[in-house]
Amino acid sequence: MTNSAAAAAAPSAEFRAAGTDLSERRRSGVSRGPLIDLVRPTDAPDIVWNENGAARISAFATIAKLAADEKLAAAYPGLTTAAAGLATPQIRHVATLGGNLAQRSRCWYFRDPHIPCLKKGGEVCPARDGNHLYGVAFDLGPCVAPHPSTMAAALMAYDATVTTDQRRHLGITALLGDGSNGYADNLLVPGEMIQSLDLGVPAAGERALYRRAISRSYAEWPLVEIVVRAVITEGTFKLARVTAGGIAPVPLRLDGTESVLEGATANAATIEKAVAQSTAGAKPLAMTGYKLDLLRGLLRDLLERIAGLGGTRTSESEL
Repeated sequence: MTNSAAAAAAPSAEFRAAGTDLSERRRSGVSRGPLIDLVRPTDAPDIVWNENGAARISAFATIAKLAADEKLAAAYPGLTTAAAGLATPQIRHVATLGGNLAQRSRCWYFRDPHIPCLKKGGEVCPARDGNHLYGVAFDLGPCVAPHPSTMAAALMAYDATVTTDQRRHLGITALLGDGSNGYADNLLVPGEMIQSLDLGVPAAGERALYRRAISRSYAEWPLVEIVVRAVITEGTFKLARVTAGGIAPVPLRLDGTESVLEGATANAATIEKAVAQSTAGAKPLAMTGYKLDLLRGLLRDLLERIAGLGGTRTSESEL
């Protein structure tokens, strides 16, 4: 029986690959249904390169594999630095790319099996009027928990396309939604499984950085995280892509910031204008205004490093 057929036969079933997130939900009692174990195809490569130099990455590829692949780092540095900053070495060596994209909310109300919430069939989001210290700063829908996938934010910066076993090809926004649906962590249909991700042709001369702000030193989900890609030629931003996680129900592409940067001189004045645009449209909750300060601070730091202005920049892979 295929994975899709098994899922159709047991519609409440969940897929399990490495199970790094699922195991915790099973332990707490949030997840109780049947499981469908995913078996990696024999001898299937993690990364395939086409004749144009673009990569296709298997959903079974581990985060550690992505972080350590030198060819991938040269072509898509923002992706590999994000992978290297995720979780702990132990988790990176077993967690898969597909699992990271499809993981469930980290909200403590969702993770409590005794508290109903929108994502468990409830009628309200208890975090909205409760403790939402780690919630969204861009309030886009009924759920105020930020999306947990670091790799989704990085892949959004590269306009990646997700291919599923139902022959669907989805951008990251099509996969996760626009934040207005508070009832699901993604828009996969029941039984649908991520198979691979396609990236575009690498940008010549790209510089990319990733950084996150966390509440403790290790093994913590980010309060705010940012991926910045840029191509700077003769002192001018020719390409700018900026995506952020931890601030909304889905990763956000900061279009206003990109518009300020592209075609502008890579100097302090441009960076200040770009940083100011990063919080346009923000709607922080009572306890999450601090995330906007973190967003502006992280973005300013990354743009200054990419432009070679000030700071103590050590390398473009610094987390």
